[in-house]
Amino acid sequence: MERNITIKKPVYAYILCMAWLCLGACTNHFPKIDKQIDAYPSIYPDYVEVTIPPRIAPLCFGLQEEVDEAIARFSSGEQSFEVPYQANTFQIPMDKWEKLLGESVGESIQIEVAVRKADGWYAYRPFEWHVSPDSMDSYLAYRRIAPGYELWNHLGIYQRDLTSFEETPIVENYQTGENCMNCHSFCNRRPDLFLFHMRQKFGGTYLVRGKEVEKLNTKTPETISDLVYPSWHPGGRFIAFSTNTTRQFFHPNDPNRIEVYDMESDVVVYDSEKHELVTAPALFSKQAFETFPTFSADGKRLYFCSAEARNMPQEFRKVKYSLCSIAFDPETRTFGTEVDTLYSAPREGRSVSFPRVSPDGRFLLYSLFDYGNFSIWHKEADLYLLDLQTGQSRCLTEVNSPDVESYHAWSSNGRWIVFSSRRGDGLYTRPYLAHISEEGRASKPFVLPQKTRDFYVEFMQSYNIPEFVQGRVEVSSRTLMDKARTGGTSIAFQR
Repeated sequence: MERNITIKKPVYAYILCMAWLCLGACTNHFPKIDKQIDAYPSIYPDYVEVTIPPRIAPLCFGLQEEVDEAIARFSSGEQSFEVPYQANTFQIPMDKWEKLLGESVGESIQIEVAVRKADGWYAYRPFEWHVSPDSMDSYLAYRRIAPGYELWNHLGIYQRDLTSFEETPIVENYQTGENCMNCHSFCNRRPDLFLFHMRQKFGGTYLVRGKEVEKLNTKTPETISDLVYPSWHPGGRFIAFSTNTTRQFFHPNDPNRIEVYDMESDVVVYDSEKHELVTAPALFSKQAFETFPTFSADGKRLYFCSAEARNMPQEFRKVKYSLCSIAFDPETRTFGTEVDTLYSAPREGRSVSFPRVSPDGRFLLYSLFDYGNFSIWHKEADLYLLDLQTGQSRCLTEVNSPDVESYHAWSSNGRWIVFSSRRGDGLYTRPYLAHISEEGRASKPFVLPQKTRDFYVEFMQSYNIPEFVQGRVEVSSRTLMDKARTGGTSIAFQR
């Protein structure tokens, strides 16, 4: 039965008024400005005048000042939209962001911020996001852990979709008796060819090829320890590792809270087809500490760090690592007899760690600091860039800060780097991204975007070993756990 509903005029007028107010609030029109401020807004994270890739999650940010009301306008060409300030964040809608970003490649997005004060609306000087035509790999893999190496009861290796805010676990240690897991490494940034280590319970090196997992028992009678610090040969057959006897202690009164050092260390190369380790006297000696191997882009050289062996831990401040390289022949599994020194610690007086070669073979990025080999807790650690064509090296001042810059990795096309830094609070490492030009100049770095302004203020874990990945890792944690419960395959040492 039909019913006629009559709305009285006052109620009808009220509904129209509320609808109009709602519509006005939803449009978020940029207000009439009463006063211009000749300065950029103070925002967190600091995304002012950064270069971004053509596909990335929205760079949501907030203000460092308390305001009653604020609005931001994002525009490029004929495209424009406004975002209100809510919960201390300008939360950029994904659909509008993707459209604006897609139409701004090779151009810039302008951001205008206005805040309402007691005497009207104030507008800050607009800033820009420069949208590079150079693409970036779509995923980032990292370990999340509390910022101290004595605790690992809650940690895991995760992957983040860089085009959105989606983070998913690759493996978490609640599945493995809260053991330690570390050193994830991808061959040519492939999501279907990578490895990582587990320690203590289910200990072993896990080598993933597609959906197949191989567990390796990597300690041999001839080597110091299980294998650590991996670097894949570009062909996918060989993996360079170091073997280390590592110790740590805590400084009672020092800007660097923790000291991690090696009592001894060597470098070996694992042949995944024959399950064998090969090495050379220059990589495996009692007279020197050798560590942090990494292959060249063409796989014909192996870079590594080497220091004169010292009486440890008494002389830990005297240990300084040079940057070296040696020829490698993948056909014969043999090494050259000559060692090239690219940075001489005895001559230059400082120490090198984490050498990483760009995919085109042009540049080598490394950390430089005062002494030792574990730069992650050294506040003076900075990133340096070596031009392998000219042999010239320089401090990458464009990305460095007064605090730690340490672990770093290249994108597949060599146009982007990711590195970890403690510049935010001196305690937690966060992943920062920066564009690298063909000439080796870096843009201003920006922290990995999150949904809210205060994410990094409230999140109590560090991001370790950020690595670019070309796509999503598909191997299931169930497959990894099934393999973890097996005995594993032993490897042999060949002199």
